[in-house]
Amino acid sequence: MTRETCDILICGGGIAGLTAAAAFGTAGFDVICVDPAPPVTSGEAEGADLRSTAMLQPARSLLEAAGLWERLDANAAPLKVMRIVDAGGAEPAPRTIREFAASEISDQPFGWNFPNWLLRREALARLDDLANVSFRPGVGATSLFTRMAGARVGLDDGTAVSARLVIAADGRNSAMRRAAGIDVATKRYGQKALAFAVSHPIPHDGVSTEIHRSGGPFTLVPLPDRDGLPCSAVVWMEDGPRAADLAAMPVADFETEMTERSCHLFGPLQLLTERSVWPIVSQRATRLSGERLALIAEAAHVVPPIGAQGLNMSLADIAALLELAEARPEGLGDRAMLDAYHAARIGDVRLRVEGISLLNRASQAGGPGLRDARALGIDLLHGAAPVRRELMRLGLGLR
Repeated sequence: MTRETCDILICGGGIAGLTAAAAFGTAGFDVICVDPAPPVTSGEAEGADLRSTAMLQPARSLLEAAGLWERLDANAAPLKVMRIVDAGGAEPAPRTIREFAASEISDQPFGWNFPNWLLRREALARLDDLANVSFRPGVGATSLFTRMAGARVGLDDGTAVSARLVIAADGRNSAMRRAAGIDVATKRYGQKALAFAVSHPIPHDGVSTEIHRSGGPFTLVPLPDRDGLPCSAVVWMEDGPRAADLAAMPVADFETEMTERSCHLFGPLQLLTERSVWPIVSQRATRLSGERLALIAEAAHVVPPIGAQGLNMSLADIAALLELAEARPEGLGDRAMLDAYHAARIGDVRLRVEGISLLNRASQAGGPGLRDARALGIDLLHGAAPVRRELMRLGLGLR
């Protein structure tokens, strides 16, 4: 058995895990990051993550500190306006359209949208520049043993790694979380989400559009133009059987269905990528830390894809951990640090998990009365300017 030591072992090489490796590596910590699946870094490659992520305003400072923003900036699609459309009438047509403009609360856009595969590509390029970071694709963690002085993690390549801090970024079924005996509370909605990219003749003008009818929102998020045509990333949430039917449709039929579901706001939509499908759940760990262990990202919390909260919550986890580590590096991974991490994040995590769950339930509404109530709620929230601005700040995570 090979034995190694490091300051921080990160289990999980998704976007959150790679970002954490870049952030802690840039801060001077010795980092090993492992993931059993090599990352896919091209949108055309088999197994590519075709979803996109909106990095909201607070995320930028972390990305800059990690040396990532300068790599991403040229590919950023600014999100200047968030448009909410209620199409809950008898026909799939807009009956309420309300816009929330970033200019009301800031001189910056709400955030910047990126394809997930591109985020992985640029994060890996950054790790290549950091001599104190070792990324090991195709290697998974198999065991966790902790004590007051440190942790030891067994890897499936026969290596035993001793670390002062283990960061679990290994997803909603986190093996590290289970090894630490931390429970989760889970809600299921009977929904699935389809993710894909489209082109359309009518420009998006930096506006993210969320259209509500039933089954869940149909959301178009701006992407950079492709071949001279405006493009958007789409997440379409539907009840499970309906989502399965949509995923199996011939492309021409699917394009007809999604254009109708978009209320023709952008003209005929043309499918540019494969369709990926995944189940919708809410999940929250009962505790965000254990002995020598911090949970981040989907190991800590999972939310439906509404309001660009998921990965931004993950980046807030990383930012909180990094702040604590830099403030007291001699205490990296000790009980005081990890108790402080849990205390710093658990309130916000609870608020967002429960809040997004309620929004998702509202977006699923199928009955006319419930749809009418949803439309009225959108009008009331938008119509009161102080409430509107506070909601925008809350959504961004601004204090």
